[in-house]
Amino acid sequence: MFTASAYPCPCGSAVTAPLVAGAPPTRILRRTWDEEWVTVSCTGCGRRDQWPQPELGCPCGAMLRIPVRPVTVGSGRDAVPAAALYLRGIGFPDVLRSGERPEAGVDLRGPGIVAQVDLGTRPADSRAVECLWLSALTESAVSAFFSLAGYADEARERADTLGVPLFLLDPTGVPRPVNGPAADLGRSHA
Repeated sequence: MFTASAYPCPCGSAVTAPLVAGAPPTRILRRTWDEEWVTVSCTGCGRRDQWPQPELGCPCGAMLRIPVRPVTVGSGRDAVPAAALYLRGIGFPDVLRSGERPEAGVDLRGPGIVAQVDLGTRPADSRAVECLWLSALTESAVSAFFSLAGYADEARERADTLGVPLFLLDPTGVPRPVNGPAADLGRSHA
């Protein structure tokens, strides 16, 4: 049984990260700054702040990250961890933010996966989908595209033709499949 630590909000209320009941922890192989923090809302005043990601040390020496319920996506800063968390949850445990920056958004990579998180306010276009597909093809990896603003019609058509999974990040931080390849990716790697 694990209980997340409580931290004091400036309003005086105790804030704890909302854990996912029954979800297995993931082993921490490499630490990154973005993954060390989760966005949590205070139940007392509603203030949203960054708090330490719940962790647990195993007697074998491994560090385990305890899954937290998806956070509300209020900004691009929240969207990237939400997409990475989803990919880890469906079978890509080593996905990390890469140093490369596509024209719009953030690049996530791991063994067998290349993903893009589009933080723009306009629907993603077919060029962005094709660039991601080519990157994944070059690395013999699966691709996944996450967008806050959705997709232009031609981008959806091109993604279906190329087999690129498209996800829309809803306001709760949950990636929703937009096309058949996205639904298949979630089923085949879950």
